[in-house]
Amino acid sequence: MEQALRPSTGSGSAGQDKATLLGDVRVLDLADAKGVYCAKLLADLGADVVRVEPPGGDPLRNLPPFYHDQPHPERSLYWFHFNTNKRGITLDLERADGRALFRRLVQRADVLVETFPPGHLAARGLGYDALAELNPRLIVTSITGFGQWGPYKDFKASDITSLAMSGVLTLAGLPEDPPNRLWGSQAYHMGSVQAAVGTLMALYERELSGLGQQVDVSLQEAASMAQETAMQQFDIKGVIRRRVGGRRAFPASGIYECADGHVFLSIIAGYGATWDDMLSWMASEGKEGDLLEPQWQEVIAVVNDFRSLMALAVDAKKLAERLRQFQHVDQLVEAFLRPQTKQGLYDAAQSRRIMLVPISSPADLLASEQLAALEFFHQVAHAELGATLTYPGGPYHFSATPWRIRQRAPLIGEHNDEVFCQELGLSHQELSLLKAAGAI
Repeated sequence: MEQALRPSTGSGSAGQDKATLLGDVRVLDLADAKGVYCAKLLADLGADVVRVEPPGGDPLRNLPPFYHDQPHPERSLYWFHFNTNKRGITLDLERADGRALFRRLVQRADVLVETFPPGHLAARGLGYDALAELNPRLIVTSITGFGQWGPYKDFKASDITSLAMSGVLTLAGLPEDPPNRLWGSQAYHMGSVQAAVGTLMALYERELSGLGQQVDVSLQEAASMAQETAMQQFDIKGVIRRRVGGRRAFPASGIYECADGHVFLSIIAGYGATWDDMLSWMASEGKEGDLLEPQWQEVIAVVNDFRSLMALAVDAKKLAERLRQFQHVDQLVEAFLRPQTKQGLYDAAQSRRIMLVPISSPADLLASEQLAALEFFHQVAHAELGATLTYPGGPYHFSATPWRIRQRAPLIGEHNDEVFCQELGLSHQELSLLKAAGAI
């Protein structure tokens, strides 16, 4: 099998690769956690992304987990993951000499990704208008909690506040519990994905107009898209969508415990396999209980008929009665699934065209035959650690311009000489003086 990537030695440029989608695009990355994934998406598509850190290193380097559980700014797995294929320099934008060097970088750049509060860069002479005068083709992608305008523009935002203000949290969790936070930093990731899409479209438009523009991304707006039709449902029908969690309104539809984890099972009237298929499966293993008796066959007939299920929604008394009956049926389904393994259930369900899937753990994903066949995982060399680490791959495949990890995340100031001396023309003496002064 062809090698999935060229193992990195940690040296050399990650960009300027003509065999990638964005090999001739240079990006300056000033993003914090809100937008670091946006710059990663561009870097992994081949853009030459230069990560600009403050002298001493970016605060994101201190986020856990750490390689071998040893806290150190050069061992953060968070940093490793979100900064593949980027070069790294240090530069203090609070100093005049640091800002002067940054302006020179801007003149050579196509894109700037930043997450500062509105007005922060402008107050330092680095706002969009000022940078556009230096480089009219520059695209500035700004990711903030609430956007560049409006009464909330100066409000501080985190991942959870963005999810809360987007309305997504009202849909997350169990109906009897308060809203639950989603795992990870999902608002940041949603904002980064939308920012990457906006950046790519701005690059496309620049091919027509010859000019750059500002791409303004609000985490509140980006995350609100995850509500799907909840807003429209309230706007048109006055109905507030409720949290459902993993609970099951109908039997054989939801999350179930099994011997080694959980599975998701869905038998919905009118869609694919029917309850007859499920009952046949249970009966083949002697686990159908009393469901073949006439009184329960009548209940299953209701579950099998979509119109009958919809009719229950407008008949509260009948619905309450049916839900008690459904509970008995579902208890038998639970008892049938619980002693079996995820993979065993999945294989058996697939042979019956029943929609049942394992709820995968990280270990399951690493062992996945499907992901292995897609060459999803990539091995990336970290020479300074004396190790090769496994990384997740891209969410897409290109036939002519393959996605790949070309190098690991940069060390602190790893490419200062390459960028400042080889590309901007500073002498090594000038670089040393700037370092001594704290500018880099």
